[in-house]
Amino acid sequence: MNRSPLAACLLLSLIAAAAMSAPPHALAPSAGPLTEFPYTPSLDPAAMDTSADPCVDFYQYACGGWMKANPIPADQASWSVYAKLYQDNQRFLWGILQTLATVTPERTSSQQQLGDYFAACMDETAAEKAGLAPLAPLLARIAAVKTARDLPAALADLQLATGDGGFFFSFGSSQDFGDSTQVIAFAEASGLGLPDRDYYTERDARSIALRKRYAQHVARTLVLLGSSPSLAKKQAASVLRLETALARATLTRVERRDPYQLFHKFDRQALQQLTPAFDWSAYLAALGAGAVPVVNVAEPKFMQALSQLVARTPVADLRSYLRWHAAHALAPTLSAAIEQERFAFFDHELRGVAEPKPRWKQCVARVDRQLGDTLGQEFVQRTFGPALKASTLTMAQGIEAAMREEIEQLDWMSAPTKQQALAKLDTIANKIGYPDQWRDESAIRISREDLFGNVERATRFAARRDLNKIGKPLDRTEWGMTPPTVNAYYNPQMNDINFPAGVLQPPLYDPALDDAPNYGNTGGTIGHELTHAFDDEGRQFDASGNLKDWWAPEDARQFNERAQCIVDQYASYVVVDDIHINSRLTLGEDVADLGGLLLARMAWHAATAQQTLVSRDGLTPEQRFFVGYAQWACENQRPENQRVRAKTDPHSPGRYRVNGLVINVPAFEEAFTCHVGQPMVRQDRCRVW
Repeated sequence: MNRSPLAACLLLSLIAAAAMSAPPHALAPSAGPLTEFPYTPSLDPAAMDTSADPCVDFYQYACGGWMKANPIPADQASWSVYAKLYQDNQRFLWGILQTLATVTPERTSSQQQLGDYFAACMDETAAEKAGLAPLAPLLARIAAVKTARDLPAALADLQLATGDGGFFFSFGSSQDFGDSTQVIAFAEASGLGLPDRDYYTERDARSIALRKRYAQHVARTLVLLGSSPSLAKKQAASVLRLETALARATLTRVERRDPYQLFHKFDRQALQQLTPAFDWSAYLAALGAGAVPVVNVAEPKFMQALSQLVARTPVADLRSYLRWHAAHALAPTLSAAIEQERFAFFDHELRGVAEPKPRWKQCVARVDRQLGDTLGQEFVQRTFGPALKASTLTMAQGIEAAMREEIEQLDWMSAPTKQQALAKLDTIANKIGYPDQWRDESAIRISREDLFGNVERATRFAARRDLNKIGKPLDRTEWGMTPPTVNAYYNPQMNDINFPAGVLQPPLYDPALDDAPNYGNTGGTIGHELTHAFDDEGRQFDASGNLKDWWAPEDARQFNERAQCIVDQYASYVVVDDIHINSRLTLGEDVADLGGLLLARMAWHAATAQQTLVSRDGLTPEQRFFVGYAQWACENQRPENQRVRAKTDPHSPGRYRVNGLVINVPAFEEAFTCHVGQPMVRQDRCRVW
């Protein structure tokens, strides 16, 4: 694990992300590489729909023009302001990598790594010629599993080779919940092919039909691996049975929001007693972690169920499960037939995507994932100067000052709890742009003729590096995202906020514009991540990042009462069809959204207190702040993707990340002269921070 499993992001994933360009000039997904970023202001009047009444539907008012001018590209499940910036970042990295792929004597050793990896990835002819042959050693390893006793060592080999937690469970390193200065081993429930446990347990007609189509997809994949159609059908049925049993033993996503449900340290003897049918000594020895003394088992009941499954499941069925997950994990590195089969179900069927991503996008993303710090240095040199880092830090410090003022003035929190909250606030580290110490990835051997080998060697390198952290003191300089990433996160165990260089580009952060939209947009993001330190999950960790109850009982009750207001509000919102927001799942993000908006506005007013603010583009400074905030969330979603996100995404849809906030902010009502009875005016407002 590169970062805490509890780290809270502005977005769940880049599937849900988006970015904004001036609508009349939106670039097609097939446009070529960039040598510089296209400029889009952080407040774009062309993205607005001024025919809409902001007091009736502020999201439509702020984003209606953008939504009309930016249909979802064929290779995307959704399209939004963040996704557009992510694509621009990808196209910029494409330009870098395409240049470095040309063999020249001027290339440094790290540039040669990047260029050769990209060249190997872009060589589709070589991938087709290789076919499924690169998978043969892993399939042979699976075939060698003759009894359940052979499973643990084989499982370790597969996890090291694929870096995929899809094989029953994931195993790696993370901070000890009880002592954040130390890194220990973590074993976490995994092993499902479908996006969430609920896909296996729900009994409605849509879910039943989807499971049937999933089994057909698994069968078609197994046919590609050499099984006859009749045998593959039986094997797929066994895979579905096994995964269903795992799903029923898995905690829900809401349950996993409680860190106490994920903190169960076992010594080796207790761990073996927990899972008598699974030999941990054999597994850990094969993993190269035989000396690990203690493991945090995130879900003990899951591990018990896994042990029972291993004991009673025919070995042939275990092999079918392993073959399927190996093929699924590595499909993008193999020939077109198996990748097309993966796309047809997981992208087209599940999320409504019409076309696969072009090869260059896949290859840029893979380089960023496997050589992220090496590529990040090239990105930062070209995009992120000292002035941008300094201005972002100044904004972050202003928002932290606003949070201090807010905590000090709270009328529902007692003095002892305030003291602890302020101590935590004062300890938060701001990581901006890129890490202070770059990760050395030079040991990864890269060949221009061997994509599969490059992927496996880089995967093993990352796995070994992660496992080697176990039993060591924590390195607080580490990041969980690469510099080009268009996202941000707060880590409650590190107690740090992380803003990669990729998220600090126009239109999200725009030095050319006035402070109002920048504080609304980037300031809102900074406030969002800061508020995560005090949301329903983050508040359970102290200033040092330890899981510890530092709240007076009455203060905790008051927090929960205010949080319940947000739960009730968001539960009323419909995502798609008759599916409502799972507001227990989205609570932390909804609390962070509201807190971020309020803190950003406070900091903006403090930063501009000595300035004379003027209207621009027909908007007052206050209106510009709110529109600047809203336009980061402009998006279009395919209905299929909305259904997946309703089950899996802890973030509410963009419309409610805007409208759901402003109805709770009296200053919005004043800025747009709204009146009681209009949809954007609420009498019983929610507020936590």
